[in-house]
Amino acid sequence: MRIIYKKQNTILLLLLTIFCWDAKAQLIPEFLRTEYLKNPLGVDVKHPRFTWFYTGGASQTAYEVLVSKDSLKLRNNSADVWTSRKIKSANVLMKYNGEALLPYTKYFWKVKVWNKGKSSESEIASFETGLVESKNWRGNWITDTQDINLKPAAYFRRKFNNTKKIKSARAYIVAAGLYEFFINGEKVGNHRLDPAFTRFDRRNLYVTHDVTKLLKNGDNVMGVVLGNGWYNHQSTAVWHFDQAPWRARPKFCMDLRIVYDDGSIAYISSDKEWKTNLSPIILNSIYTAEHYDARLESPGWNKPGFVDDGWKSVSYTTAPSQNIVSQQMHPIRDVKILKPVSFNKLSDKNYVYDIGQNIAGVSELTVDGQEGTVVKIIHSERLYKNGKADLSNIDYHYRPKDDKDPFQTDILILSGNKSETFKPQFNYKGFQYVEIISDKPISLTKESLVAYFMHSDVPAVGSIKSSNQVINKIWEATNNSYLSNLFGYPTDCPQREKNGWTGDAHIAIETGLYNFDGITIYEKWLADHRDEQQENGVLPAIIPTALWGYDWANGVDWTSTIAIIPWNIYLFYGDKHLLSQSYESIEKYVNHIDTQYPSGLTDWGLGDWIPIKSEANKELTTSIYYYVDANILAKSAAILGKKEDQEKYTKLANKIKSAINAKFFNDEKEVYGSGLQTELSAALYWGIVPNDKKASVAKKLAERVEKDGRMDVGLLGSKTILNALSENGYADLAYGLASRETYPSWGWWIKNGATSLYENWKIDAASDISLNHIMFGEISAWFYKGIGGMFPDEGEPGFKNIILKPNFVKGLNEFEAKHIGPYGEIISSWKRNDDGVVYQITIPSGSTAKLVLQGKSVSVLTGQKTQFLKSGEINTATLKSGKYGFLIN
Repeated sequence: MRIIYKKQNTILLLLLTIFCWDAKAQLIPEFLRTEYLKNPLGVDVKHPRFTWFYTGGASQTAYEVLVSKDSLKLRNNSADVWTSRKIKSANVLMKYNGEALLPYTKYFWKVKVWNKGKSSESEIASFETGLVESKNWRGNWITDTQDINLKPAAYFRRKFNNTKKIKSARAYIVAAGLYEFFINGEKVGNHRLDPAFTRFDRRNLYVTHDVTKLLKNGDNVMGVVLGNGWYNHQSTAVWHFDQAPWRARPKFCMDLRIVYDDGSIAYISSDKEWKTNLSPIILNSIYTAEHYDARLESPGWNKPGFVDDGWKSVSYTTAPSQNIVSQQMHPIRDVKILKPVSFNKLSDKNYVYDIGQNIAGVSELTVDGQEGTVVKIIHSERLYKNGKADLSNIDYHYRPKDDKDPFQTDILILSGNKSETFKPQFNYKGFQYVEIISDKPISLTKESLVAYFMHSDVPAVGSIKSSNQVINKIWEATNNSYLSNLFGYPTDCPQREKNGWTGDAHIAIETGLYNFDGITIYEKWLADHRDEQQENGVLPAIIPTALWGYDWANGVDWTSTIAIIPWNIYLFYGDKHLLSQSYESIEKYVNHIDTQYPSGLTDWGLGDWIPIKSEANKELTTSIYYYVDANILAKSAAILGKKEDQEKYTKLANKIKSAINAKFFNDEKEVYGSGLQTELSAALYWGIVPNDKKASVAKKLAERVEKDGRMDVGLLGSKTILNALSENGYADLAYGLASRETYPSWGWWIKNGATSLYENWKIDAASDISLNHIMFGEISAWFYKGIGGMFPDEGEPGFKNIILKPNFVKGLNEFEAKHIGPYGEIISSWKRNDDGVVYQITIPSGSTAKLVLQGKSVSVLTGQKTQFLKSGEINTATLKSGKYGFLIN
């Protein structure tokens, strides 16, 4: 190891201590996942993917994956099912390629890795298959009635007797609608709002539960309560979910499979032995709220000993589709409990709570009062000046037929028996404030209410922190909005719509992937895309949909999700599976645009949605997205070995780019269109500008920003403005926009109390003023890229090689970005001192990095031998895995 330094000081000595590389590095494979989940149940894909990463400092030169049905045999390296054999590779992703997997079977696996002849092996992981094929279902689809307008949710119960010792038991359950499942009175699992929303008449998801510990000898009872969800949408709004072609009374199908110690197997399924009755949930809407009449409770309905003589037999019904697949993704959960930060008693019938943060989720109220007391629980994002809940910013699209289903308002009717606790089962809302209104006096305290932040429980894999607290709060608010809009698919807002708006999602895709391990959600959502795509390639603006959105808002600038999402998954994970699955859909989509717009230019789109002032040319921005899609298709063809397609779509992409430049680039003025911020930054960011013109166009963009004196973009420009500046020599200017605390800016929201991102730059706008939207969420990804300088390498994706181009922006003294990629944790951090900027890097085992530093000089403080190649004031170096420190001045 060579150490070069200019001055001996405390900081340099500290760096030597921190970054001294261990010469006795080990290779330790860890974090084993099957289909990106830890020891999952219900796997039904034929070739599941195995992933791992390794720690200890050494790099993997070869690996072997071993699979067995017997964990003891596997410990002794007996792979009686399959082995990959020893493969010379540093890859940490392997697809199973052995004999056909059996249903209902637990498999164990581990990975052995080598480094320079030395080997080590992982702990044992597992996965368990589900039904694998639809022919294995034994249950019938059952319901209580065919009346889609019946408001109360239904209870279902099935009693059975167990006389033998149980080895294991699994419940497989699929529902059209939502369900909660109980055994002997105890809720099964901690998921919320299962199964996830799909195009119900084309694909249904089943969930697997391990219920071994819930069953007992003697009498047992299974209980199911069904909610409407998106399947039987009874509320009315502009997207016509109440007119969905699949709409019916909720139904379900299930198999309970019990394996006994003696090897025998029993099935208890959904059949005529089940009985049903209406529940106290007298109304439930995924869109509006839930109403509960505690006077109608049936204590013990899901436990043994309950007398169900008054209950009726279930009805058999048709399956919503013939395509039932396992739900393999991080589930929705109650992830965080929030207690109120303030409490205001307006009267003995009126109370208001502030939970201190705008979230997606539900509230839970504990109250006692007289029998029949009606308690309204109103959820809002803001308050009127009189302190009461203000819903006027989020109820714009609701079209109620009457006043019986108020927006974001749970209704509880008290039984009067004792203290009662109410928490909705089949709904979620977007809110910060909860107002309680009762028709009779009730006594509440600050402790009477708590809130639950609900979302798909994706693991966090990234973080940033800086010396600027506004930047830190913007990052937190962005994450808050991202998670508030992740419910088995990415949505736009958790209150007014809950729709899977395509444009919002592809703008925020990098923010999602830098911060969270979201691959399972996006793979599910791209399956939704394939379900919704028409034969001609057209997609709807919202996915899933009830046929709304095929003729408005579904232009190229929005539905480019079909290409942009799989491409980013490939970049971040190094996994081409989703690209392969989506390839045909991307091709149909691009071919359709080519047929409709043979010139290479299209104006099919919404344009730069909700601009601050100036409106970018829509034909320019939509044509740019057309180029992006064609270019992704060409690169995907190359990756997948489709040479003819690669040539065809490369030619198309070049044609589109040439057409854009021919019409919109003013060579004399060196601007695109009218020279607006979105027009210039979009052309730069998406690769439209010829290489020899990039510097001049970037200069024009910087001049335009300085002339305008502020950011002047809408949704599309919010993706490109900061990146185009920071990637073309104007990072200080970009940081000035990102850290700005006056209108219009993200910091303006924060300074005005935001804990989430807004839908409109104007806080007092007359419309489009949801206070929890993700569409302007690129800012969080930019922190990783524009300041931390952390990028995946298209040539070696999955951060196998990391591109590091940090910007030590003026006005910021300290910054750190961390991201856990497929090979481990990457750290890019820097701090100013009297000598310059101390830049510290961690490159995980198995990865390399291309480092690009701008500065008059670069001194290596510590780390492995590093040779810089200087070109002007730009220094580049190729780094191996390890920890490094540099002094830049």
